[in-house]
Formats: sequence, structure tokens, C-alpha cells
Amino acid sequence: MTAIGIYGAAGRMGHAIAAAATEAGVGISGGVDRAGSSGEIAPGIAIGSDPLALAEASGVLIDFSSPSALGVHLDACIAARRPVVIGTTGLESVHHALIDQAAEQIAVLQTGNTSLGVNLLAALVEEAAQRLGNDWDIEIVEMHHRHKVDAPSGTALLLGEAAARGRGIALGENSARGRDGITGARDVGSIGFASLRGGSVSGDHQVIFAAEGERIELGHRAENRTIFARGALKAAMWLTAQPAGRYDMKSVLGL
Repeated sequence: MTAIGIYGAAGRMGHAIAAAATEAGVGISGGVDRAGSSGEIAPGIAIGSDPLALAEASGVLIDFSSPSALGVHLDACIAARRPVVIGTTGLESVHHALIDQAAEQIAVLQTGNTSLGVNLLAALVEEAAQRLGNDWDIEIVEMHHRHKVDAPSGTALLLGEAAARGRGIALGENSARGRDGITGARDVGSIGFASLRGGSVSGDHQVIFAAEGERIELGHRAENRTIFARGALKAAMWLTAQPAGRYDMKSVLGL
């Protein structure tokens, strides 16, 4: 079975992925993290700092590191001709451009959330948005642990993009974030976001469709990081059989 390499190995998700791989009997070729990181990603496997060496030793890579490290990791995967699953959040347009370029040479799966449940939720949100008119307001509420550094979460944006696709609009031009003060009435057709931070919450997401006199609420609660790790592992195994191109979790689920 293909051995996986883990970028961002010293983080919470890095350890969760290693644990999920061990449980599933999937080999771990190693892990790297930023300079100064230490410890083991698995018994007897130390965390290193050479992205290219890890790529060459792996059949597929999983990246849950940081946006600033993405370019180096993609370069390593391209040089080694290895597929990579990217679960890093907080990505901007420049990062997506790098992913598009890499996908011309290797298989790349990028997603804001590797949970199978969340990606099924996104499909339901897209369908609901398509079927309901602009008289149904869409609001996305998410909550994460106090250490999360980006907002809205990658999952909230994934759900927002799903809603925008359903309505045939661009999310960037039709979203409202961080309302404060006298903001005026809600813009018709916009997609709103609210981000909560506190405690040790792994991830709660709720998409609210609100019309006059009624609401539809679609949601997902992550009880621990294991669900993301298992989803990332499933995505990585699936990706090893794909040609160069850019993929998402919908492809893994056959949606």
C-alpha cells in the first residue's frame, strides 16, 4: 500500500493523520514541519525539515501546514512527481494560482474540509440554494477553538462557495462578513458569515436559509479531528490513481 508523507507533521492535524494511518494500516514515509520542530510523527519516525526528500520517499503527500509553506511544498511534489492533498486553510488567490499551476503537472486535491460529512453537506447546501429564491437569506455560522488563526474558516468558505454556485453568483462579490455598527438593511441575495472562537471546539458549521415565517437549518458538528484525518487519508488513497489535474472532495465522494 502507498506510504504517505505529511507536511505540517508537528501540528494537531499532522498527528491526527498519522494516528489514522496507523489505525488503517497505511504506511507513513515521514513528516516535515517548519525549522525548529522536533519529535516523532510515528514511533521511530522523526519529524524532518526537507520537503523534497519527503516527497521523493512518499507515494502521496498530505499538507496541513500553512499558506506560507504551500509554494515550497508544491515545488517539492512537482519535482518528485507526487500527488498531494492540500487541507491547509487561509489560502488566498495567489495560493490558488500556485495550485492551478501545479495541477498541470501532478494530481492535486485541495479542499477547505476533508470530512466526508461536511462535503455531503456542501452538496445539500448547493441544491437548496439552487431551489430557493433570493427571498431566502443565507447565513453561515461557524465556531472553532481559540487557537484558530483564520476566519471565516475554510469550511465556512467551502459552504459559501457551494451556496454561491447554487445561485449562479460569485461569492466574493456577494458576501457579508463581520457586521458591526449601523450596517443598514441586509443586501438581497448576499451570503452572510459569522465566526465564533473559543474553547476546544473542533468545528461547528450551520447554514441557515431564512425566509418570511420559516427557516431551514443545515449543519455539521465535528466532535474530534479524527473525521478530518480519515477523510484526508481516503482522499490521498483515491488521488494516487488519478492523472494530473485539480480535484476536490466531491470527486472522492462521486458527487
